Amino acid sequence: MIFELRQYRMKPGQRERWVKWMEEKIIPYQVSLGVTVLGSFISEEDPDLYVWLRRFDSEQERQRLYAEMYESPTWINEIKPVNDGMIIREKIQVTRLLATPRSVIQ
Repeated sequence: MIFELRQYRMKPGQRERWVKWMEEKIIPYQVSLGVTVLGSFISEEDPDLYVWLRRFDSEQERQRLYAEMYESPTWINEIKPVNDGMIIREKIQVTRLLATPRSVIQ
């Protein structure tokens, strides 16, 4: 299993709009393709931070799903243009994680 901890910085004042967009469009879209989204979070202390966690069964699955998602007309024409109005793309941080043997998330 491969986990991705994804941290996004929002443009000032955009986090509430971003959460709604994630929960109504992006997460359902990705789940419909087979992505496992384990959680979606906002920072209690930082008004511009959004964090989410995804899981992939293997690197091959991750690569396949990336291509299916990010090269699709839905992503290119509907999702990415809206995303660009809310997130600071240069500040996206993606950390790949592997669960330890006793982690409750597997």
